[in-house]
Amino acid sequence: MNKDSNHGRLLANRYQLCDLVGEGAMGRVYRAKDTVLGGVTVAIKFLSQALLNDNMRDRFEREATISALLGEKSIHVVRVKDYGVDETNIPFYVMEFLSGESINETICYQPLPLARFLTLTRHVCFGLESAHQGIYFNGELCRIIHRDIKPSNIIVIQDPTLGEVAKILDFGIAKLVQANANQTQSFMGTLAYCSPEQMEGQELDNRSDIYSLGVMMYEMLTMDMPLLPQNSSFGGWYQAHHNFKPESFSSRLNLPQGLQDLVFRCLAKKREERPQSVREIINILETFEPGFNQSSRNSLKHHQPNSSEAPTLDSDLVDDKTLTAETSVTEICLQTPWPKNKPLRKIVFAQLIDTYLGEIPVLCVMLEPNKIQNRVSSTSYNQFLYLNHPHPMLLWVTLLYNREHGPKWLSCYLDLKSHKGQQICRALSSEGKYRILFYALNEPQHCKHIASSPINARNCKMLEQWANLSQVTRSVGEIKMSKGILKQELEKLKEKILTKVKSSKMSDVNSQ
Repeated sequence: MNKDSNHGRLLANRYQLCDLVGEGAMGRVYRAKDTVLGGVTVAIKFLSQALLNDNMRDRFEREATISALLGEKSIHVVRVKDYGVDETNIPFYVMEFLSGESINETICYQPLPLARFLTLTRHVCFGLESAHQGIYFNGELCRIIHRDIKPSNIIVIQDPTLGEVAKILDFGIAKLVQANANQTQSFMGTLAYCSPEQMEGQELDNRSDIYSLGVMMYEMLTMDMPLLPQNSSFGGWYQAHHNFKPESFSSRLNLPQGLQDLVFRCLAKKREERPQSVREIINILETFEPGFNQSSRNSLKHHQPNSSEAPTLDSDLVDDKTLTAETSVTEICLQTPWPKNKPLRKIVFAQLIDTYLGEIPVLCVMLEPNKIQNRVSSTSYNQFLYLNHPHPMLLWVTLLYNREHGPKWLSCYLDLKSHKGQQICRALSSEGKYRILFYALNEPQHCKHIASSPINARNCKMLEQWANLSQVTRSVGEIKMSKGILKQELEKLKEKILTKVKSSKMSDVNSQ
């Protein structure tokens, strides 16, 4: 076997090529080490020498640009970090190295269980939604149609903090839908997954990707294709996509009827009969997710002490000494003034307060005086989102929900490469709860009210793991970039969180 001549080559005086990991129509992909960033593993894609013409160079550069911009919007799109031309004038771009397997490999031997199918499909939808919403390209907002959604273009990785994550690859034939431009063109794509309008070379919109997603969803659930042509030629697939009815799901799969209906809607021949956006698909998929278990519901329950009372405790679980300590902690919190280095504005921040029970984590909130009581009497729910790349960062989210006054989102970022961020994260983990201190605008002398929010055991464990991981993780980017990614992920989760809180609150009322 001949050794690859690129092995060990130093590219752009920075990237040391290791081995060939993939090869496709447009070029080769190598695993490499970024010597500037301490040997971080990256993937580098080179344009094939057989395609070295101006048109393909432009397309290759556009692919890198699209992936770079989308990677900043969504963690479900492969991230591109660098672009360049080597000493032989061959263009390349550098992207994150993803160690995992494609969905195509995942379903080789058995279809996906429903729970895993729902998770991975939603991830793909999140990535597609970012593309369909568009990026700014040459000063213009351009919506992106992938045009080649299929199982081999979705890779599934195991993230140490987020668990299983699906990412969309290969925007090589993606279409930028620009205003005031003629989008009609010849066919490009993979025959088995193409929409009828794509095969005709028509102007495409997001619903073409939704058709391809429908084909992939069917395959993920069954390991079979919904449509089989009489032969594998272009004409055979053209006839199948235009005239053949998708195969029904086997009753042995025991799939929800609503899910079957969704897949067949995605496979509608006419695009106006398909879901009109991936957001619509996401909303439907979420209805099939299992409901909260009892421990999750318990984590939503909220202690509602008055300003002079200790948080409610189960008398069967604590003794008088503990109650006295809790009362003392409450008094200390009530007497804690608003920090002088913080502006008197409606802001949220975290800090540690020294008490008889040690340092405890608190979330400080300043509101208008007439709105504090409404929020103290709200149902609370907490969510923690962690990102270790490009910079280890935790987004600590508290939702206060009141049926009359609606939701109030309290968001706080913790830099887990800082000593303070590490301290607060570990305190949250060990304490298993935190107190929310409410301050009135223009009355910073002391806290007006206190609420308590429990953290379930799973989140406590994750907080400890994240703190440990962050200590050994090297920051390779700006803090604001991690904040931006986490903020986007929260926006995607808000509707789901709110639905859970409303559902839990209604269940508590009905059980009384």
